[in-house]
Amino acid sequence: MIAKLEGKLEENESPQQASEPPQPTFLSQHGQKLVALSIWLVLLGGYAWYYLSNNLTPALALAEIVELLASPLGPVLYILIYALRPLVFFSAAALTIASGAVFGAGSVWNLALAVIYTVIASNTSATVAYLVGRYFGQGLLTEGEGDKRGLIQRYAGRMRHNSFETIMIMRFIFLPYDLVNYLAGFLRIDWKQFILATFVGSVPGTIAFVSFGASISITDLLAGKTPEFNPWVLAFGALIFGLSLAISRYFKRREAGQSESAG
Repeated sequence: MIAKLEGKLEENESPQQASEPPQPTFLSQHGQKLVALSIWLVLLGGYAWYYLSNNLTPALALAEIVELLASPLGPVLYILIYALRPLVFFSAAALTIASGAVFGAGSVWNLALAVIYTVIASNTSATVAYLVGRYFGQGLLTEGEGDKRGLIQRYAGRMRHNSFETIMIMRFIFLPYDLVNYLAGFLRIDWKQFILATFVGSVPGTIAFVSFGASISITDLLAGKTPEFNPWVLAFGALIFGLSLAISRYFKRREAGQSESAG
């Protein structure tokens, strides 16, 4: 009797149910990401411990970096530190100013070299943060309608469709550098469009912040004194900063006009 009932149950079981594989658990899907995240948190904790135990302030940290970069290997160290900077969320603006203070003072040629170093370093840094965001975002965005993931997916689609101008405007208006990098990777925006927009959109801001750094007396900075400023270099940096904001307003107005035309 029991055998007959079992046979009927087996006959009533649909082929789809019988062949359906077990659903993977969250841990099996994202275990490697959790390990990577744990390592990252340990790195952040070590950096925070060093920062607090040495009573560092942003000004003192910048002075330490300036002293480190004032060596024959300064440009190489600068690019390496800048590339790893997003992993500990150290200020991109502070490092850019340090580049101007160390490499950019004294002549127009030095200022141009500092800008070149910073463009290379900042684009390397942006790529590192982009790849980290892309790694952690992989598999988290799925197609769907009427749910939160579907909404994010549609927003990501719009960003991908107009990724170059979107990222470039974000650079021109000086949105947090690392936030844009991680977001672009997380939303899986095309890397070529991302890095080209980053290059174009960051040049005015790079020139402005490097010029600001070049206007500072590095001797005073290393001695812990209030630095003196070169007014002409500082004025040039302010002019470029204002130009960047003007360009961003132009692109935002053009984008708004295109949206109205499409609507």
